[in-house]
Amino acid sequence: MYWDIPGASSPADGVEMQHAAVTRSPDDPAASVAAATTARERFERLYVALRDRICLLDYPPGTRLGEEILAAEFGISRTPLRRVLARLESEGLLVSIQGVGTMVTDVSVEELMQVYQLRMELAGMIGRLSPATSDAAMIAAFETLEARARALAEAPESREFARINQDFFHACMRCTESVPLREMSERLFYQTARIWLKTMSQLDLAQEAATLASEIAAIGDAVKIGDMAAAGLIRRAHISMSVLRLRRAEQQLGAPPAG
Repeated sequence: MYWDIPGASSPADGVEMQHAAVTRSPDDPAASVAAATTARERFERLYVALRDRICLLDYPPGTRLGEEILAAEFGISRTPLRRVLARLESEGLLVSIQGVGTMVTDVSVEELMQVYQLRMELAGMIGRLSPATSDAAMIAAFETLEARARALAEAPESREFARINQDFFHACMRCTESVPLREMSERLFYQTARIWLKTMSQLDLAQEAATLASEIAAIGDAVKIGDMAAAGLIRRAHISMSVLRLRRAEQQLGAPPAG
């Protein structure tokens, strides 16, 4: 599957598509990459920028990523770019197809059930593996996220839901100081992050935002009293319930129309 870009032929014409650069915002990722002071920092900023575009469906499944376009946009050579693309491929977000190029992969709840199961087990370890000490900044982060989610329930918008969900994940990861746990959890989270946006048309977004706000509040309450073990177990339960809702939504999405 290929996607249209401005000025390109349609998929029906059999023309292979390359992605167009996403419209630049005040938080310009290209400028952020250019401002990096080390090669490692530049690599990480480019990696996060491309990962976010994939997970927010700026690059939908089936998009072909053109190295020349990306290198020009970010002002880098192809060698570091290829290292970033290789990392994204190793994490299941991209796939290289001989004679076609580097493509954004598709995702489904059923295909990623083992990933979700592992995510649930890892979440339960937050309070057991090097739990962090609660502080004012950590507590404030959950309060801010809860407020954002409650505001979203009043004015639902799918992209903001995805952003809050990402920020919530990272807030939960600050509850542990275990670097291996953080790294593995992050890798698995971003393998599944796109499913929310893909299935959003079958979900009540306002209700999902309200549910998310309640989840954030529950973990925030545990963090306030320094009970990271409870925070991890609550997070585990929330992932489990989310999977069930997403499976139902995906099944509805794939069901043939009535009549």
